[in-house]
Amino acid sequence: MPVPSIVSKRILSAALCFGVCLGSLLPGLATAQATAQALPAAVPPQRIVSLDLCTDWILARHADAAQVAALSPVNPPYQPKGLQRDWPRHDGTLERIIELKPDLIITGEYNAITLRNRLKTLGFRVAILPLPTSLDGIRTYEHLALSLLNKPAGRAHPGAAPHPQTEKNAEAETNTAPRLLLLGANGVGTGTNTFEHDVLTQAGWRNYLDAPGYQQLDLERVVTDPPEAILWASTEGNALANAFTAHPALRSALPPSRWLSTDYWRWQCPGPWTWELIDDLHRWLE
Repeated sequence: MPVPSIVSKRILSAALCFGVCLGSLLPGLATAQATAQALPAAVPPQRIVSLDLCTDWILARHADAAQVAALSPVNPPYQPKGLQRDWPRHDGTLERIIELKPDLIITGEYNAITLRNRLKTLGFRVAILPLPTSLDGIRTYEHLALSLLNKPAGRAHPGAAPHPQTEKNAEAETNTAPRLLLLGANGVGTGTNTFEHDVLTQAGWRNYLDAPGYQQLDLERVVTDPPEAILWASTEGNALANAFTAHPALRSALPPSRWLSTDYWRWQCPGPWTWELIDDLHRWLE
């Protein structure tokens, strides 16, 4: 039998060592894997700061009061019904937010850009919630918020069964759905290709306006061919911005029963409350 060379001996020795070492490591690997599986879920944030009105409302909807260190400065005048509480608030300055020592800062995608970037640079955890632009986006928005709060997804609003309706069907002459004019301040109406349009059609209405976007209304056209109903979606008051709705000709064109109103705040920030708005709009058809 040939005598093994020095190289062969070294290979054999390395192989034996690898087998022994691997055998000794396997119990440790198994223990580490079991430990990792047994680790508790991420600890929920305990000091949350909001920089945005819409994120104020989603926190008011789902966060525990003890979790909220402060909401944005604009929150008090615009507290939605059902979410009122004497929430703490900050003044919007970098210094004050640092003093609050938040473990989570949330804001909308278009708000407080400079402030949130500075907070990120200082090492704070900043989460940005993209504002929904579709009804399906509301589900994503709410689920993301719940995930940040370490809350179960089952807390989300169930929404409504989708009833997709193309622009062709919405404008077809055979469509017998009543027409609803969504009227805002300064005589501005809401047309197609908007989030509000999706809300109206989901509720079973037909948009009075068939052109895209937000439009300055022609009073003579509305009086001559009035919609089946007008939804006044603006703040109340005697401001000049509301003068269009107060015009005697328009008030004569539609009886008081065909002037509808909802909580103005529910049009400002899409969220789980949008489904409740859709339910309200649909009930007016029944």
